Amino acid sequence: MITLEILRNNGTDIETGLSRCLGKEDLYLKLVNMGLNDAKFEELGSVLASNDLQKAFELCHALKGVIGNLAITPLYEALSALTEKLRNTEEADYPAMYSDILAIRSKISGS
Repeated sequence: MITLEILRNNGTDIETGLSRCLGKEDLYLKLVNMGLNDAKFEELGSVLASNDLQKAFELCHALKGVIGNLAITPLYEALSALTEKLRNTEEADYPAMYSDILAIRSKISGS
């Protein structure tokens, strides 16, 4: 179960996240849970594996927006780095970057 303490201990700016939910802790935690469990995370892995960098960019950019609005800083930073690599179709170890994103998400969600 995700708590404010777990989020804080893993680098989330919960003050900013809560302020975006008018201070409603239950709403914020519900949105965090939804964001961390977004099916786009798994879809991103599939499209990266198929080397569809345009679709991967679109998915990663969407996830970055959701996670950024929730102020989940470490995951946002990892998604931002991947988004920029994809935006510029740069050479990168995309599978490793994706694995890092999943590891951060897992640590934050406690799974």
